[in-house]
Amino acid sequence: MSQNDLRQEWERRIAVFRASGQPQTKWCEANELNIHQLKYWLKKIEGPKSASTPLSKWVPVTMDDQVDDSSESTIQIKMGQASIEVKSGFDPTLLANVVRTLGALC
Repeated sequence: MSQNDLRQEWERRIAVFRASGQPQTKWCEANELNIHQLKYWLKKIEGPKSASTPLSKWVPVTMDDQVDDSSESTIQIKMGQASIEVKSGFDPTLLANVVRTLGALC
């Protein structure tokens, strides 16, 4: 595996980790990864966290001009070619499992 491929793999893993909402130790156990590897790649990809570094990152959002007539709020998440529609009242554990599974397939 090339260095670029390895970095892309860890970027994907970190995205899945962040989406899971789990603590580092539990996520690493569930995914059979060494926590030290996760911490190394978090620091390598996201850089060191300091008191002056904001905890959130801004990402661009594109809004469609379509009007939805349904009374339920929904959000659409795209991972590669997969698309997930999340409605209000969703099960966060189920969503984390779906995202983790999709991440493993990408």
